Amino acid sequence: MTINVLYLAHDLSDPAIRRRVVMLKAGGATVSVAGFLRDVNRLADERDVPVRVLGETADGRFAQRIGAVVKARATLSRHLSGLQKPEVIIARNLEMLALGEGARAHFGATSALVYECLDIHRLLLDEGIKGRLLRAAEGQFGRSADLLVTSSPAFVEHYFKPRSKLRLPVMLLENKVLDLDPHPGLWPPVARPPRKGEPWRIGWFGAIRCRKSFAILAEIAAAMKGQVEIVIRGRVSPKEFPDFEQQVAQTPHVSFHGTYRNPEDLSRIYGEVQFVWAIDFFEEGLNSEWLLPNRLYEGVLHGAVPIALSSTETGRFLARRQLGLLLAQAHVPEIVRRLQALGVDEYLSLFATLADSDHSAWAVGRAECQALVRQLAALGSTAPAEAGFIIPSPLQSEG
Repeated sequence: MTINVLYLAHDLSDPAIRRRVVMLKAGGATVSVAGFLRDVNRLADERDVPVRVLGETADGRFAQRIGAVVKARATLSRHLSGLQKPEVIIARNLEMLALGEGARAHFGATSALVYECLDIHRLLLDEGIKGRLLRAAEGQFGRSADLLVTSSPAFVEHYFKPRSKLRLPVMLLENKVLDLDPHPGLWPPVARPPRKGEPWRIGWFGAIRCRKSFAILAEIAAAMKGQVEIVIRGRVSPKEFPDFEQQVAQTPHVSFHGTYRNPEDLSRIYGEVQFVWAIDFFEEGLNSEWLLPNRLYEGVLHGAVPIALSSTETGRFLARRQLGLLLAQAHVPEIVRRLQALGVDEYLSLFATLADSDHSAWAVGRAECQALVRQLAALGSTAPAEAGFIIPSPLQSEG
């Protein structure tokens, strides 16, 4: 099925934006993109995807982003001029939801509007005036939306159901790896214990924005004196780490290797480590407790045993599947003790459980992409929801 989709992107530099566009294309959709830029445009080389840059925004500068959205709203029709009329408009994050109704009006107000929210910003959870205003804005901007897409059931349970002003049906779309052309030899993965004299390697990949994680990993590396190496790859937040490369250079047994292409480089980079750090404290007690991060799915699919906190949604997700190295708390001496006691036999046991898991829990292929596009095409119709994609009843407020 072919439909036209307009994707409103909060950050054209975000690899996850490119992944979603590729997923929609693989499902049969024709995709146009309009969004803000913070760094390099990762869709610049994507064939047959018209991209309109609405302006530039900066990581962590919330007021600046609001100003950019206001400015873009005033010139939105000019930016969207010449694009194909979409059957579906997907607005990624709240700032793009603020532009969704304007985009729909530009094309004649018949497009379905989807709100895609894969992180809950801490300000949305604020109990003061800022939080109340943002939740009210979210409810107002999403009042005529047709669907909410989110990536973790804990976001629904802890935010959208009890606190958000939105009343929408929900699609759970996990952060699984896009695996369009699977190679038979890559699943199940092959164990890779370190050779004699080599360290265990822990990979911390993806969005590098958690200072507490860096501090913990650096302490672990220092305490283990070469028995563990920390390998970091991904997109570093300049707000959280203004001098990241210098920090890494001053930290023994820690290395940084820059950005990578997702999904093209995943097999290579995860193949170089035995473990993946699936712990996040960026918004500790809030979003960090509820998310199911990309690195969880990427790591398991490519044979890296996840390290997670048992008290988080990630930990509970793994515990249900009896997977991973689960920690009661991120206490450095305890982690060091666990790693020092870790032998090859225990690693192979952890790995065997991982390799016995279901490939479909970690990856989506063309069939799933096509199912997603069919679901989007059915918005506004009476077509029944496909099993596994839609929670059909609107969320009910508890107060």
